[in-house]
Amino acid sequence: MGTRRRPATEAEARALASAIRLRILRLCLDQALTNKEIADRLGANPATTLHHVRKLVHTGFLVAEPSRPGPRGSTEIPYRATGKSWEMDVRESGVAGGRAAMLDAFLEEIRLVDVEEGSFTRLGLRLTPQDHAELLERLQEVFDDFARRQPPPGGEAYSLFVALHRDVSRDA
Repeated sequence: MGTRRRPATEAEARALASAIRLRILRLCLDQALTNKEIADRLGANPATTLHHVRKLVHTGFLVAEPSRPGPRGSTEIPYRATGKSWEMDVRESGVAGGRAAMLDAFLEEIRLVDVEEGSFTRLGLRLTPQDHAELLERLQEVFDDFARRQPPPGGEAYSLFVALHRDVSRDA
């Protein structure tokens, strides 16, 4: 059985309904990054990025690590993703835009890589409601298994995006 996710609060769902915030969480998944490092990787304004970082910290999706010395005597605060978003179900929150944000984040990230290096599969299916539920449950079990694993030393970073959607073009 897949992970039992708790319903997201409205504030949590709003925090996750932003492609840039989802990208920030992905950037800070394996290593703590400062606001400047995040802004540089996103090609964004540091002030704008800080707004998003603060929202993610406030809702518990990012945590500040101990400050460290920065350039020219400044102090930097690195942030790391908590993994909290994996335990959350935003569907019942009443906040619109979460799925669109996830798709937008994926599209922005996939534009950064050579598409020929990716692994893509498309499959057309006809499913009963029971088959649909079984497919989702089995996929969730695989995702949960890999999400629980500790990252191996020297492992390469990968991202996974799966979309199961009605194929309205086939039933027109």
